Amino acid sequence: MSSMYFAYWMVLAASILPYAAAAYAKRGDVDNHAPRLSLEALAGPRQRADWAQRNHFESFPIFAAGVIIASIAGAPHATIDWLAGIHVILRILYTIAYITDRSTLRSVLFILGALCVLGLFAAAGFA
Repeated sequence: MSSMYFAYWMVLAASILPYAAAAYAKRGDVDNHAPRLSLEALAGPRQRADWAQRNHFESFPIFAAGVIIASIAGAPHATIDWLAGIHVILRILYTIAYITDRSTLRSVLFILGALCVLGLFAAAGFA
């Protein structure tokens, strides 16, 4: 029985990020009977946390696919682990930049994270 690769743990971590951002957005007075309606009424950091949540849900599938495809293709585990770990760190920093309204930094972090995902697919292609 083999142990779970670090990159697989990073897929799990990335899957939790939207919920962490949602928890930040929903803290306080969000009506849990109509949470989406309440979230639309938010402003400031909590609204940006909701937007970060949505972006996490949008970006997660291609990241997970990249890790899985690189693994199946036989790319070096160290490469997959590094790219996955860096991607998750960048996504955490992205969330902080989003909530704190640092739009240029947020965009740079998004692009760097996307490059990690492209790296996963490139690693699969070269395996």
